[in-house]
Amino acid sequence: MMSIDRIGGINPLNNVQSTRKTTEPAKSSFKSDSVSVSAEAREAAEVYYMNQVAAETPDIRADRVAEVKAKLQDPNYLNNAVIASAADKLMESFGL
Repeated sequence: MMSIDRIGGINPLNNVQSTRKTTEPAKSSFKSDSVSVSAEAREAAEVYYMNQVAAETPDIRADRVAEVKAKLQDPNYLNNAVIASAADKLMESFGL
């Protein structure tokens, strides 16, 4: 029976042992990279962020509803100033 100790007489550790480290870093002719983002891309990112915030915000804010209900229970809350202010805001929302 025949046994093979080494193939072709090459010791695989010779390549590792004979490797030298360079003392100087390799000089590169490449310039540093840069990234520029267009105004359109920044606006798109902002719109995307706002959509994410809107999707995560509930449609009905129970805390605000409870606050308004409590104010409406108080008979002193509804006065001419509050009614006029609400009417003005309603008219502004319609553009009038």
